[in-house]
Amino acid sequence: MSSWRTARRFRHGGAVPTPEAGASRAPVVVDCALYDKGVRRPGRVPLSEALDAAQAGEDTFVWIGLYAPLAEDLAGVADAFDLHPLAVEDAVEAHQRPKLEYYDDTLFLVLKTIVYVEHDTLTATSEVVDTGEIMLFAGEKFVVVVRHGSAPPLVELRQSLEADPATLAHGPAAVVHAITDRVVDDYLRVADKVEDDFERLEVDVFSPRPSNDAERIYQLKRELIEFKRAVLPLARPLERLTAGTLPGVGTGFAAYLRDVADHLAQVRERLAAFDELLDGILSASLAGVTVRQNTDMRKIAAIAAILAVPTLIVGIYGMNFEHMPELKWTYGYPAVLTVMVTACVLMFRAFRRNDWL
Repeated sequence: MSSWRTARRFRHGGAVPTPEAGASRAPVVVDCALYDKGVRRPGRVPLSEALDAAQAGEDTFVWIGLYAPLAEDLAGVADAFDLHPLAVEDAVEAHQRPKLEYYDDTLFLVLKTIVYVEHDTLTATSEVVDTGEIMLFAGEKFVVVVRHGSAPPLVELRQSLEADPATLAHGPAAVVHAITDRVVDDYLRVADKVEDDFERLEVDVFSPRPSNDAERIYQLKRELIEFKRAVLPLARPLERLTAGTLPGVGTGFAAYLRDVADHLAQVRERLAAFDELLDGILSASLAGVTVRQNTDMRKIAAIAAILAVPTLIVGIYGMNFEHMPELKWTYGYPAVLTVMVTACVLMFRAFRRNDWL
């Protein structure tokens, strides 16, 4: 199955296909690292030893990254870190809306990621945004990150944090903040690119060239709805995180999370503006169609009126009556033609002066 179809099925609630027999799978465990006072210990920690290694030190924690795990893949991690079955089920099945749950001493956060799909021109079938999911399990000594769909890799983010041991020394809270901040920053970048699509669509709608943009507008509206489904539900989880009352998220990082919440509010405001703008563009497009139809009807009516004059004259003189005026006149034929041409020219100029032609 192509990646495009897989992504589409993921976005609209279909199950992500499992590998066929004999097919190779990408590594489920992307990375498993132990951090001591913000400094990564060399190498990768075996998954079976991760929690014991983290609990062995006072300022240590383990960061595990997984991609599209199956139930059996996540079972060992769930047992090792005592993850709640409901949260584990959500992490395997995916297709969750953004939310924040707290099970005993473990935080479970679901984030929707947005990726802009590059395209030369917006068509009635263009895919503008693609969604993925990131699930975070965070405890005092561990953070487990599960990615699904088109959620971007976090390798660069991990390397950036590892280059700043002072920040990473705050433990799992630092990872939660960094990933949440990265996801919301991606929202802003995608919003910028979507805005470019709006500007190009506006140019087309208000151009003098006749075009039918309703299908493209409708497609962009559908993609905008997909974008809003990822962004809008995240406001409540961030509000709870910024309160600083959840274990593992101290007041220091709550201040950083408030900055993330502020960026999210900017995205929400832009999406609301996009929605209003799209409604306006659709109304303008339909109004343009109506204006063009009225213009065409006026042109047709003007042409019909011009043709009606010679038709009337020819019709009268086409009647087969013997005693009709001017039938025997030598100059009758050219005179009638002159009258018809003159009348047509005068009517054409009159319609042209009034913008009917």
